[in-house]
Amino acid sequence: MSTLIHERVAAAQAGTNLTVICRMPSGWAVLCDVQFLRGYALLLPDPVVPDLNALDQEHRAQYLLDMATIGDALLEVTGAFRINYEILGNLHPALHAHIIPRYMTEPEDLRTRPAFFYDKDFRNSIKFDYERDKELMKQIAAAIQARL
Repeated sequence: MSTLIHERVAAAQAGTNLTVICRMPSGWAVLCDVQFLRGYALLLPDPVVPDLNALDQEHRAQYLLDMATIGDALLEVTGAFRINYEILGNLHPALHAHIIPRYMTEPEDLRTRPAFFYDKDFRNSIKFDYERDKELMKQIAAAIQARL
């Protein structure tokens, strides 16, 4: 089965995925297509697997460590006060982790709820923009590399 995750990993491997922050031991750190929360990132596994349970213990541990490493880098670079981690796989049945910085500047009613409670129109209003986001991506990549 080919999913959007498969396509994004193939583009990362080919060097054509502009959202790539850096290569991780377990896959690719990328910025999400929407940036309604600055620094919203994903970890895409390489190779793509259906879900976390499809990984053996060693690869599962590496994937989860990489996910937390991205979160540490986001905390350092963005000034977020916490990171939300989500592995869903409902829309695209291929493993991918959402790593979402949360900010004290968010509206109270949204800050205390999952990020997906943001109105869809708002989420769609701030798209990934390479020119705007490339400096943030460089900073996140440097913070990740310092931890590897």
